[in-house]
Amino acid sequence: MTDKVAVDLSGAAQTMLATLYLKALDADFAHPVLGDRFARQAVQRLDYDFPAIGVSAAWAPLITVRTALYDLWARQFLAAHPECTVIHLGCGMDARVFRLNPGPEVHWFDVDYPEVVALREQVYPTRPHYELLGTAATDLSWLQHIPTGRPTLLLAEGISMYLTAEQGVDLLRAVTDRFATGEVQIDFYNWLAVKSQRRQALVRATGSSLHWAVNSPAPVLRAVPGLRLLIATTLSGAVTLRRAARGPRAMARLMRVLPPVRDALQYHRYAFGPVM
Repeated sequence: MTDKVAVDLSGAAQTMLATLYLKALDADFAHPVLGDRFARQAVQRLDYDFPAIGVSAAWAPLITVRTALYDLWARQFLAAHPECTVIHLGCGMDARVFRLNPGPEVHWFDVDYPEVVALREQVYPTRPHYELLGTAATDLSWLQHIPTGRPTLLLAEGISMYLTAEQGVDLLRAVTDRFATGEVQIDFYNWLAVKSQRRQALVRATGSSLHWAVNSPAPVLRAVPGLRLLIATTLSGAVTLRRAARGPRAMARLMRVLPPVRDALQYHRYAFGPVM
């Protein structure tokens, strides 16, 4: 029997354990949204009291609908650019590189805190053209480790809300300045989601804090002139919501009644560089 891997994380880094757990729960549904067997296997490998986080299977679509959408968008980028670079920033324990299984000409970087990278190295296998960078997202020197000259996808799921607005804008500007062409696929919380953070079980359980609130693409486009909006949607508008069970779909429809609630969870996709 394989020994369990010890976990010692806190704050924002710990939130990735909750998202991993919800993906694992989804994988056991009769009709999963994501169906991530890698998440199930990772949870089985980790020596951690996941139920103590305080989230249940009912929460799973809040995460898996988003992750499935970014998987879809990333696949579209990979199909259009078979020779590209992918930067999965704030990757946590997400197994996207294994789920998508990109082609041999794709160079993929997973970036997260050093302690998260160390945990990944104990749980997930390696693969060709795949590198892990252990660093805080706000230490922009990590960008110097990413080669230029190829279309580049920055995929930042579940990280923006833990940054300040200044940190987030600096990051996006640095990406569009360094790489000639590509996409930024990123999600945001609006003002209501950030303001209500103390009512969120995950935030309370991990002791993390939310900062950057984005209510629409407009302020992002003003702050980062190199970006062009491709699509912006919300949980209730995500095409991957149709994979969820009837209950979550009905709840998402109710969210549309009040715009601040409807727009609490935002999923944005931008392009930068010359129009191809």
